[in-house]
Amino acid sequence: MSNSNIGNKKQNLRKPVVLMSMGAQERKGHDYQVMTHKYIVPLVELSECVPVLVPTCCGTEDLEQYLDMVDGVYLTGAGSNIDPSLYGQENETPGKGQDKDRDNFDLPLIRAALERGLPIFGICRGMQEINVALGGDMYQKVYAEPGFNDHRENPEDPVDVQYSAVHSVRVQQGSWLHKVLETDEIRVNSLHGQGLKNLGKGIEAIAHAEDGLVEAIHAPNLSPFLFAVQWHPEWQAAQNPDSVKIFQAFGEACRQQVQKKATGKKFDAAA
Repeated sequence: MSNSNIGNKKQNLRKPVVLMSMGAQERKGHDYQVMTHKYIVPLVELSECVPVLVPTCCGTEDLEQYLDMVDGVYLTGAGSNIDPSLYGQENETPGKGQDKDRDNFDLPLIRAALERGLPIFGICRGMQEINVALGGDMYQKVYAEPGFNDHRENPEDPVDVQYSAVHSVRVQQGSWLHKVLETDEIRVNSLHGQGLKNLGKGIEAIAHAEDGLVEAIHAPNLSPFLFAVQWHPEWQAAQNPDSVKIFQAFGEACRQQVQKKATGKKFDAAA
């Protein structure tokens, strides 16, 4: 096949479709399912994918049908914490909101997406969900753990200050992320009270904060693309070269999934 024919074939492939699970929010006595614009925009503009926003309040009965529709899964951050009983702990932050519907949807979603070999990208709560879904657990109060810094934002600060870069992240040399970013260290924002403790099965830590807290994970033996970060690359992503590279990499993984579907190929972890 000539190069021109290959190029035409690629151009004819549809845009990848990506599942985004929504979260619960109560407003004036009404229950909502929500997703903030800041997560959607870089997926559309940088990853060049089509988002499908999926409610988590109706259970998992239609989970497989949702996955039939998509070429990737994008797990975003949220104001809620994962139910600690899902990783064998008592709740140490009872005053913090939870979203058990999202927990009960996203954990089986992650496992089902992995069975299909779908690319998965997680941010903040999304990274924590991936870890818990694969048998890992959490520090519920990173700020109270000896040796760790306080990674929370100041709620009194303006949003642009909350999301400004406040600490360095060391990227593991030779890792997938190191190859993507082409640097040993980046500066990131920090807006989380919880963090990864013991890693789930198959997960590798590929970046750490200055205090040693896990900031990015990868699982190449479980998926053609399973990558997640603790910081928020979605914030003004188009203005941050590191965020642009990350979202473009996810988009490319989803396009490869479209091509695999077109050719009937499946992910083989042993390959």
